[in-house]
Order: sequence, then C-alpha cells, then structure tokens
Amino acid sequence: MFDWFAFQTGATAFIIAFVAAVVFFVAFKFIYQLVTPYHERDLIRQGNSAAAVALGGALIGYVLPLASALSHTVSLPEFAAWALLAGVIQIASFIVVSRFVYKALAARIEAGELAAGIYLASISIGVGLLNAACMTT
Repeated sequence: MFDWFAFQTGATAFIIAFVAAVVFFVAFKFIYQLVTPYHERDLIRQGNSAAAVALGGALIGYVLPLASALSHTVSLPEFAAWALLAGVIQIASFIVVSRFVYKALAARIEAGELAAGIYLASISIGVGLLNAACMTT
C-alpha cells in the first residue's frame, strides 16, 4: 500500500536538498566565472568551444562532490559545509593550474584552442572525482 505521508516527508526533504544544491551550483558558477580571467559567457556566445568545454568541466567537477555530499550528509548545514569546501577546492585547482602549471591556459582558451579547454575540463573533473571520493571516508 502507498504511504502518502512517507512520500510527502521524503518529497519535502528532496525539494529542500535539490533547491539547496541548485543554489550552491549557481553560486559556484557565478564565483568561478569571476575568478577566471576571461569572460566565459561572451566567449561561449561567440562560439568558443574551448571556453564552453572548460566551463562545462568545472561545473561537472563541482557537481560530482556536491552529489557525494548530498548522499553522505545528514543535515543541511553539514551539506552546506561540504558544498562550500568543494567549491573552494575546485576554484583553487583552477588558480593553481592557470597561474603555476600552465600559464598560457587563459590565453589559449580565449583564442578558442579546444585542447586547452579539454585539458582544463579534465583537470576539473579529475579534481571533482577525488573531492567526491574523499567525502565518503
């Protein structure tokens, strides 16, 4: 038999978690785009695939630990703390890679060099996977 009360309770928890995750996702995207020295929105509108791939990789790299935090935390404040930490780590990885490891990265992405975008996306997704895995311990 269908338990309507249990469904309502679960659905309410789902909606709260989903909205919180979307808020963190949007905030991360906004802050990440402030940190990058190029303007992804403008570059993507101009058809720059490198910028689109790099931004997409950063977003996926952030959502992976966000999803892990959702499934491993028991409260909204705990989820928020992990979501914040995941964002800091993802942004820090961009700063390290773009300023110390591959100094020409920003210029190459602005120039539309897809290889640079794929490289940055790969780093972002890799960091996100490690970040998500570390949240399970």
